[in-house]
Amino acid sequence: MIDRPLLTELKEIVTATGAYQLGHFRTHTSDFGDRKMVHEMVSEIDVESEHQLHEALTKLIPESSFYGEETLQQRGALTWVVDPLDGTTNYLSGYDQWSISVALVSEEQTVAAMIYRPFTGEYFSALRGKGAWYNGNKLTTVHTGLLYDSLIATGFPYRSPDTVSAFYPCAQEMLPLCRGIRRGGSAAIDLGLVSAGFLQGFWEVDLQPYDTAAGVLLAEETGCIVSDFFGRPYRIFTSPSFIAAPPGTHKELLQVVGKHYRKIDRIARRAES
Repeated sequence: MIDRPLLTELKEIVTATGAYQLGHFRTHTSDFGDRKMVHEMVSEIDVESEHQLHEALTKLIPESSFYGEETLQQRGALTWVVDPLDGTTNYLSGYDQWSISVALVSEEQTVAAMIYRPFTGEYFSALRGKGAWYNGNKLTTVHTGLLYDSLIATGFPYRSPDTVSAFYPCAQEMLPLCRGIRRGGSAAIDLGLVSAGFLQGFWEVDLQPYDTAAGVLLAEETGCIVSDFFGRPYRIFTSPSFIAAPPGTHKELLQVVGKHYRKIDRIARRAES
């Protein structure tokens, strides 16, 4: 069941929902949508997209559970972990950095993944132990790199005001050590780009399972190292910090990021399972 034909079916499902999203993109003013949290938006597009994905994915694997961002959050032996619209604020503002992220998780481990960018038609996919693909083409193992030659992505800590005192000094130290820092607004896209080698590293705090579940597998299947800020294994449902990068770059990222966030106790201590 968990093989290449599954990815073909996933592509059909996300393409259908992506077409729905494209049909509404840039058709509203930038203040469309309702406030969910400060700086975080939810719209009818998110909710309808999640309903579409829920229906199609659980029909594809009837025994599966569904863990989404907007509606149902249940876990089972096999769970679809879904962000129906990663980058909602971008979408509502007419900025094209948004995606659909779908992961099939067995217990705590992602076994199949797809990240789809409806605006560009790009998609990233992966199967555990069988590799990862960009637009259907097999991705090769990423090269061991150096931070100096790396373009690094991150996200601002708007969900986590207690980490602001660590984030900005960290970014300030990081900037001259790397090629540059980018903040696109969709962690799923960033992780797809890391897996393809178009970005060479990513760090962020307090990401949610639906933000990372697909990207974790893509990164791992292309030889990137995925961990928390202190080198411990990243756990989709419990780890409060996240780094993904090729070997070499990952080691240097850990040194810089870990130093700044170590003073924040809830981030530094090991997440309980």
